[in-house]
Amino acid sequence: MEIVWLGHSCFRIRGKEATIVTDPFDRTLGYPVKKLTANIVTVSHPHPQHSFVADVAGSPRVISRPGEYEIANVFINGISTFHDAERGEHRGKNTVYLVQIEEVSICHLGDLGHVPTAEQIEQMSDTDILMVPVGGGATIGATAAVEIISLLQPKLVIPMHFKTEAVKMDLEPLEPFLKEMGLKEVVTQPKLNVSKSSLPADTSVVVLDYH
Repeated sequence: MEIVWLGHSCFRIRGKEATIVTDPFDRTLGYPVKKLTANIVTVSHPHPQHSFVADVAGSPRVISRPGEYEIANVFINGISTFHDAERGEHRGKNTVYLVQIEEVSICHLGDLGHVPTAEQIEQMSDTDILMVPVGGGATIGATAAVEIISLLQPKLVIPMHFKTEAVKMDLEPLEPFLKEMGLKEVVTQPKLNVSKSSLPADTSVVVLDYH
């Protein structure tokens, strides 16, 4: 399958039978908004920078709450979490999505605002690829992101939701996360082509360029 990062928390995951778009954003964010086509759209929480489904063509099935779903041989488990460290008191709830596609399990943390509980970690324990926010602000930063990675031990980690030249939000850049991971330098790539057999044995970080 092919994974492309479109900026912020938005990815396009294209498999043989289905295309998934995660957390589509509107024009207020600063990233270019492209016309996307998908079978499935996942929304972590109702905010225009994470839930702008209007520009996604193809009459997609929109998933915006916890639960179990099966669409076009894609299995999705929406896990209820919180957008802050006070059980949602300040920013409400967030949905983490565990997506099973072509024998690969992708976990998109959305705007997670806390280290998950032991029960939530158990629900995410089969993660092969972890899409994790690292920029702080309304979500977790580098330190919590690294803690979650150590708990889940995914094969691949794709950082998201951090400061770039395009984004107007006050977020931390990528570098503090890379430092926490013990990585001095990472080569970015335009997309990730991955299958179950190509997953590495040990946890690796993949930094994608936004399109």
